[in-house]
Amino acid sequence: MIVDCLQNNRFNILRKFRQAGCTTISAAYALWMAIFQEHKTIVFLSVGDTESTEILDRIKIMFDELPSFLKPNILQENMHNLKLSTGSVIKSRPSGKQSGRSLAGSFLFIDEAAFIEHIDSIWAAVYPIISTGGRAFVLSTVNGVGNWYYDTWYKAMEGANSFNPIQINWEDHPEYTRIEGYEHLYEAMEQRDPPINIDKWEETTRSNMSHKKWLQEYECEFLGTGDTYIEGTILSNMDTRTLKPSYRTYNNRMYVWRDPEPNRQYIIGVDVSLGRDRDYSAFHIIDLYSGEQVAEYYSNTTPINELAEVLNIVGNRYNIATVILERNTIGNNLIDHLFERLQYENLYFDDKRNIGVQVTTKNRDQMLASMEECLRLNKLKINSKRTVSELNTFIVSLTGKAQAEKSKHDDLVTSLALCSFWMTKYVETLPVSIIGENDKTPTERLLAPIRLKNLQSYGGVTEEDMAWLMK
Repeated sequence: MIVDCLQNNRFNILRKFRQAGCTTISAAYALWMAIFQEHKTIVFLSVGDTESTEILDRIKIMFDELPSFLKPNILQENMHNLKLSTGSVIKSRPSGKQSGRSLAGSFLFIDEAAFIEHIDSIWAAVYPIISTGGRAFVLSTVNGVGNWYYDTWYKAMEGANSFNPIQINWEDHPEYTRIEGYEHLYEAMEQRDPPINIDKWEETTRSNMSHKKWLQEYECEFLGTGDTYIEGTILSNMDTRTLKPSYRTYNNRMYVWRDPEPNRQYIIGVDVSLGRDRDYSAFHIIDLYSGEQVAEYYSNTTPINELAEVLNIVGNRYNIATVILERNTIGNNLIDHLFERLQYENLYFDDKRNIGVQVTTKNRDQMLASMEECLRLNKLKINSKRTVSELNTFIVSLTGKAQAEKSKHDDLVTSLALCSFWMTKYVETLPVSIIGENDKTPTERLLAPIRLKNLQSYGGVTEEDMAWLMK
């Protein structure tokens, strides 16, 4: 599968488990290219000098094991280069901040990309060199979230870059799980000292490492560096349920999964920024009846007046959706645009009849707790990988504060928390329905999934007493 992808795609990115043998496959493919294709320059980039020399040593061993009629003459051989009489050369280099500018070649292999420092700068330097016909294969085990490898992988999964994503699972490796046709291998494993029982490999390996380490090393889970605010298994489940947007608009800033339906009620939670390439302005559109995220907007270049225009258009399109936004600092500017200039009809008012939410340390914690509960109990259905990605870098710091990891953002988290806050506040203040399930209107049935708890009715009455009619 990996070799087929290398043959058929210029750019490939591989997400692999530990000790998968993919670096060896890459080395074998590079040697094949050097022997059977003329004047090719194949470059390996590794984490350090030890790793780079090790890769070239593997290639030299493979070359030595070939029959003589397949071996071209060696023109140059040292710790970092192997040049053959075909005119092709294999170079193996350690990474460095400026190493990208010396990586000109026909095929670039980046090994353990998630662990290479300054990989974003290296890629930015090397891409112009290979953009006019070169090829690249990026392979790595995972190493947390928010790095270049993580971002490139998820963009590849969304079809937002030119990389072809490849994922392999430990269950596909014959040395980790029993696969038909490898009985000779399992017999040899049982004869080792100490013997290895293939049927107990998973159990043994899990017992020798933490659950988090197992998820990262073998399940290829992208995990935050700290304790994520939302529990890891919840985030993993959310990630598997994300969907590609039905379409994108506003120059790819807004993802849409569902268009508005006439009998639905929608809410929009907004987190605003100045739009100067720093923090992002973000908003979610949530179907109040089902809790599903139907659209998402995310941009760090949208000025406040333009964001107001977008909200006005989108809000009216989604059945004059309720817009919930902060009343802090620049949030007041957005309120002025929406309320005074555009006269949007459905802005959130608090109990004192002020527009927007005055976010404080206390109610911020309440909003985040509400979001966590909604996600944990599946009251919210998140379709966006961008949102899940941001939740993966939203952690509880050593001081106990919920915040984004260093150099990451929490704008999608904040806007989602505003949605959760309003949903909780709105639904919990609805009167308890005393109508039988069969007699409920479609709206009442749709509201049921997002009701977080039933309030006690006045006087303890939970169903209608019709006896008075019979008197």
